[in-house]
Amino acid sequence: MSKKDYYEVLGVSKTATDEEIKRSFRKLAKQYHPDVNKEPDAEAKFKEIGEAYAILSDPEKRRQYDQFGHAAFEGGSGGFGGFNAEDIDLGSIFDDLFGSSFGFNFGGSSRRRNGPTKGRDRLIRMNLSFEEAVFGCKKSLMVDLNETCSKCDGKGGFNEKNCKRCNGRGTVISEQRSMLGIFQTQTTCPDCNGRGKTFETICNLCRGTGFKKENKEIVVTVPEGVDNGYQLRISGKGEAGSNGGPNGDIYIEFAVKKHDFFERNEEDIYLEVPLTIVEASLGCKKEIPTLEKNVVLEIKSGVNTGDKLKLKGKGIKIPNSNRKGDMYVLLNVITPTKLNRKQKKLLEELGELDLEDEPIFRNFKKYLK
Repeated sequence: MSKKDYYEVLGVSKTATDEEIKRSFRKLAKQYHPDVNKEPDAEAKFKEIGEAYAILSDPEKRRQYDQFGHAAFEGGSGGFGGFNAEDIDLGSIFDDLFGSSFGFNFGGSSRRRNGPTKGRDRLIRMNLSFEEAVFGCKKSLMVDLNETCSKCDGKGGFNEKNCKRCNGRGTVISEQRSMLGIFQTQTTCPDCNGRGKTFETICNLCRGTGFKKENKEIVVTVPEGVDNGYQLRISGKGEAGSNGGPNGDIYIEFAVKKHDFFERNEEDIYLEVPLTIVEASLGCKKEIPTLEKNVVLEIKSGVNTGDKLKLKGKGIKIPNSNRKGDMYVLLNVITPTKLNRKQKKLLEELGELDLEDEPIFRNFKKYLK
């Protein structure tokens, strides 16, 4: 299957500057990071973006690509540059631009670093009731996390020594032939996965990974006023780091259940209040609920369905601030559908009176034929 054009992958023109290429790459990498984007093709798209950036960010590789296209980097006799896309260290590219916390395991193309590396972040979705989101709360959840192996202290084994295959470098050099000659390529050492070290004895508790999966309880303090999609960062509670690096972070994304009566629009809330014909015609004092307590609302005479009243400061608290939104009361005049004999008689007597003195009735009659 033919590959997509690298410029098209990054969404830039062929005359794009280095800064434009980098800016587009950063935006797309964040959008398609597999820890954030759960679409089935997110991981493949993420790798495709990294491969395109690896070529277009390198002046020499970009020149070859502009001249020969993808053929410039194909192996065997058809390759022009002796470069194989499978040898791109995507982990290094993303770490250099975003920091190690943004890393992702790319299988054969990734490698561990000898220095301290921050653990991976985790994104977890939490369901909240309407009240929990509005007033804030504390909730606990159980999360499976990679913790540093207690038996080997995260090393993966015992009696560490230099890797014989790469002599402690973490990479191996191999030769590749092309129509232009023999070229050398540098790849991650398969024996030590780029660490440069191996062990006489592999840890049997973590099986050499340095990590042990544990089910941990995380207590989340939900601030007042969060809404659907709001993310809360819990620093240092994510996956364990390697080589003494700090833990990653946990990001909690909230999903808020709808309320039976209140409807939310950001920090404002809306409540539909039903009125009888009499209440709407004569006006009344109506007790209604708000987020905190019931209040008595004074309804003026002559209101109609769709009229809106505003209660300032009776909305939802804006997270991390002292400001609140407003509450809007939407009036809905209800026509009775079940009338007893007395009610029906009273309405009939009312109907005999001229109630069509309003301008809207007079204007309407003008169009009658």
